[in-house]
Amino acid sequence: MGKHFDTKSVHLSGMEEKKINSKSTPIYQTSAFKFKDLEDLENFYQGKNDYLYTRVGNPNTDELGAAVAQLEGAPSGVAAASGTAAILAGVLAVAKQGDHVIAATDIYGGTYQLLANELPDLGIEVSFVDFAEGEKIADHIKANTKMVYSESISNPLLRREDIEALGALAREAQLVLMVDNTFATPYLCRPYEQGADLVVHSATKYIGGHSDITAGVLVGHEGLIEKANQKIVNLGSSLSPFEAWLTCRGLKTLSVRMERHVANAQKLADALHKHEAVEKVYYPEDVSPLGNGAIVTIDITATCDVERFFQSLGWIKIVPTLAGVETSVSYPLATSHRALPPETRDQLGITEGLIRISVGIEAADDIIEGFNQALNQAKRN
Repeated sequence: MGKHFDTKSVHLSGMEEKKINSKSTPIYQTSAFKFKDLEDLENFYQGKNDYLYTRVGNPNTDELGAAVAQLEGAPSGVAAASGTAAILAGVLAVAKQGDHVIAATDIYGGTYQLLANELPDLGIEVSFVDFAEGEKIADHIKANTKMVYSESISNPLLRREDIEALGALAREAQLVLMVDNTFATPYLCRPYEQGADLVVHSATKYIGGHSDITAGVLVGHEGLIEKANQKIVNLGSSLSPFEAWLTCRGLKTLSVRMERHVANAQKLADALHKHEAVEKVYYPEDVSPLGNGAIVTIDITATCDVERFFQSLGWIKIVPTLAGVETSVSYPLATSHRALPPETRDQLGITEGLIRISVGIEAADDIIEGFNQALNQAKRN
């Protein structure tokens, strides 16, 4: 090191050579990694060193991908800047210009827009098929079809996908099956073990769990994950080390959070079934012996004023996302599905009275009382 203060202040290095046995994984908040010499640098390109540049790879993002893969029972995983980035990487790992993808119609609105609006610009054709009505997916398979895409529990109407049947169909047709498991999480459902080739999460939701990060994770067959990782690197969709670290911290409490989320959701669904202002309750069945998910969607009757309902919720807030520890509500017509054509929304059942509830970990009685109060006050005179 140089002798001048200016040089010393730039090259502070009190900790870098020490081995520190930290209980928690450190945050590798660095944009790049140092090399001793040209041979050391060349070792990276020969696969002997792990890290070069954080967009290409970082210990924190690697830890997140590996952790979710382990929970899903998959051999490999990769983190991305968002769930949408992870979905795109998964699709592009399989499909290219001139190829065809089949997707369930009743998926998250943001994913629908990605597939319907962006993939065609890349020369990838997408067919949306109503899996819920038992429409024969096989009838839509073409010579250039490469992938089938669905959600383990659909957003926002909570249809439970038959992943084993879908996986069998995909294998027979030699297609890749990708399943979004955000709503169920590996606590309730592990699509890879049921026949999916790729499983994607918006880790922003239950994986992170505290509404303070934006992240995505894709897990699956090692070869597919390698291709997806290259897409993430080349498209600049890498996750930051700090957000990866926060997501891993949230992941450690996934089981205890989901246990409370799911128990509260079941109690709320049972209570809302009995309320006269609720025309229909959407809540899946037989997802897992551990429960049926933490989201409840309701369609309130025409005798209720939707705006008054939202104004009467009190401590329960309107939030255009889900899966935080706090109970919140979302209005799909104005948020996740607002960009869809009206005829598509009608087809999907996205009505003016549809409300998606992300059930938190508060006392169940308080949650039920909050919704009963809002529904009672929303009744038209």
